[in-house]
Amino acid sequence: MDEHLRPLRDYRATHFAFAASDDGKVATITLDRPERKNPLTFDSYAELRDLFRALAYASDVKAVVLTGAGGNFSSGGDVHEIIGPLTRMGMPQLLAFTRMTGDVVKAMRHCPQPIVAAVDGVCAGAGAMLALACDLRIGTPAAKTAFLFVRVGLAGADMGACALLPRTIGQGRAAELLLTGRTMSADEGAAWGFFNRIVEPGAVLGDAQALARSLADGPTFAHGVTKTLLHQAWALDLDAEIEAEAQAQAICMSTGDFRRAYEAFAAKAKPAFRGD
Repeated sequence: MDEHLRPLRDYRATHFAFAASDDGKVATITLDRPERKNPLTFDSYAELRDLFRALAYASDVKAVVLTGAGGNFSSGGDVHEIIGPLTRMGMPQLLAFTRMTGDVVKAMRHCPQPIVAAVDGVCAGAGAMLALACDLRIGTPAAKTAFLFVRVGLAGADMGACALLPRTIGQGRAAELLLTGRTMSADEGAAWGFFNRIVEPGAVLGDAQALARSLADGPTFAHGVTKTLLHQAWALDLDAEIEAEAQAQAICMSTGDFRRAYEAFAAKAKPAFRGD
């Protein structure tokens, strides 16, 4: 094993729950303060940032599920533990905080593992941004998503919202949600492409984990390449993107998984991908 790679199966979180599947390939991160609808604190932001950064060097985790406990995803930044203290900070401290929250999203976008959000109930503010930063989202009819920064006197420009939300649901719809702070219903979220699908509350976590498992059992090196190119594509013109994809696909063609897929096809069997 590469000395820089570390298994995360036995990772112990302090500010949220972390659980790995028996083989360690699927990790489930649960925001776990259900009595407060799973708000975020200074410490949970920092720990999430560090965990997603560590996932880039994980030798075992191939896909991630992000969810909330107690029938809600997350109510966003804790009013008393974050918003109150922010009103008493100076500009250097405020900028350090906003950069840290943005670093969580950057770490999520840069880790190679696909991240699947299982969203039920309240999904608001920074919680909505965590869901948006995931690669795929499964919601429930009770999911209520709101980018409500304007309702506390802030801009809708937070944690990459002005870049990620228009790309996901379109410019006009994103502008409406970010300027008004109104709640996007589950039906709207599904129709607009925010949610990949809607399932019943009792099924949302299981469905998200099943989707993550299917990705973890696939060609995970290639999945990481797809995620990287999706992230980079918005900064490239079409010619540059086509060249980047040509180089990326040539690299994937040199992998064992590409050879295994061909051999399985020739043998009329299902390929057993190993991520190399």
